[in-house]
Amino acid sequence: MHKIAVLLASSSLALAACAGPAIAAEEPVAAPAATRVAKEPAGLKTAVFAGGCFWGVEGVFSHVKGVKSAVSGYHGGTQKSASYDLVSSGITDHAEAVKITYDPAVVRYDQLLRIFFSVVADPTLKNRQGPDVGTQYRSAIVPMNAEQSAVAKAYLAQLGKSGLWGSKPIATKIEPYKAFYAAEAYHQDFMLANPTHGYIRRWDAPKVAALKRMYPGVYRPTFLKDAK
Repeated sequence: MHKIAVLLASSSLALAACAGPAIAAEEPVAAPAATRVAKEPAGLKTAVFAGGCFWGVEGVFSHVKGVKSAVSGYHGGTQKSASYDLVSSGITDHAEAVKITYDPAVVRYDQLLRIFFSVVADPTLKNRQGPDVGTQYRSAIVPMNAEQSAVAKAYLAQLGKSGLWGSKPIATKIEPYKAFYAAEAYHQDFMLANPTHGYIRRWDAPKVAALKRMYPGVYRPTFLKDAK
């Protein structure tokens, strides 16, 4: 009985997550290839991206070749406040984020940035993405080393001069890495486990479809699922 109660509670939270009011669906943007190409040594690397609800961020990167792991979680606040209840209240410093492990021999960091801004996040929105509003849904890049930092700074400057978003300024920030805390189990692989969920169908499935259409060379048909 206790197990059933826990499962029901988790389901209720999952249904409440990332479920803002219905507005017009986002459109993908053909972000330019980076002029500052990442020069990364061999071996797996990690990267952290915050771009609204972590279901969609994780879902997109889980379909990118070269990505070995994509974990939904929280970044920016303390370990004590790293829970969905607290983060979703907007009273913590956390952002819903995704930690990615990738092979730069297959997909470089600058290519991940291009994908992020093309189909995942609108960099002109402050403290919101799609229907979700609050500091926990801010758009942020969290470099894990000096090379990522240099590439991210150059790419944000490039986007600011691109005119893709008209006169709107770039709101995405580069944040220093603090600590990443994995989200609750029911948030992991959420798109894979809940393909017919209303939010997934309206907001996140179109992002994966855009990835397939715009970047077929790095698109992976199967959803990456590993021991996260």
